Amino acid sequence: MFLGKVCVITGGVNGIGKSIKEEFTKQGAKCYVIDAVDGDHFVGDISDKETIEKFVKHVVDKEGKIDFLINNAPPIMKGIDECSYEDFELALKVGVTAPFYLTKMFLPYFNDNASIVNISSSRDRMSQPQTESYTASKGAISALTHSLAMSLAHKIRVNSISPGWINTSNNLIDNETDHIQHPVGRVGKPFDIAKTVLFLCSDDASFITGENICVDGGMTKQMIYHNDFNWILKK
Repeated sequence: MFLGKVCVITGGVNGIGKSIKEEFTKQGAKCYVIDAVDGDHFVGDISDKETIEKFVKHVVDKEGKIDFLINNAPPIMKGIDECSYEDFELALKVGVTAPFYLTKMFLPYFNDNASIVNISSSRDRMSQPQTESYTASKGAISALTHSLAMSLAHKIRVNSISPGWINTSNNLIDNETDHIQHPVGRVGKPFDIAKTVLFLCSDDASFITGENICVDGGMTKQMIYHNDFNWILKK
């Protein structure tokens, strides 16, 4: 399906990003990854403007054009009690500014029928205490998605995915209480998100742009009240 296509993935070494790269590679795409973790990919910090510019040049010099940009690198999660100005600014640089600037830098080099997929989070619509830096970043990338979809109309489709509880390290203890919280009966896997990314980049999704798909096993749809259906709130 993606034979000969060029895919750029941020944060593509571990977890969801790794699974995205694996699935694109299986389908014949050539993947370029940028990640702060050492390896045989482009190593760099996407919060840095010059690093983004060097990475874009690296890809363009090798390929000339790209087909897919997957903005996956996660921002830090800190809450208002401990999050400094610099921490919050860094989260926004990684989670919002870098996707915007990568899109801008790659814009002249997208092939026809290109697609951008931004990885948001179900935290773009719900929160736990002390998660402000991450949650604000994910809310912003969801909004940036539909804004870019309008600016890039007739050129590039832009969508986002909001993963729910994804066991990115594959080391979750398999117990009933973890899974029963999800209407589908299980915690998510990186593969679940990767497959959604590939769908949004495929011709099957050619009528979809500016959309956010929440892939959370139905968890955000479940209304919870204390003492209803065995849900107990404990302080």
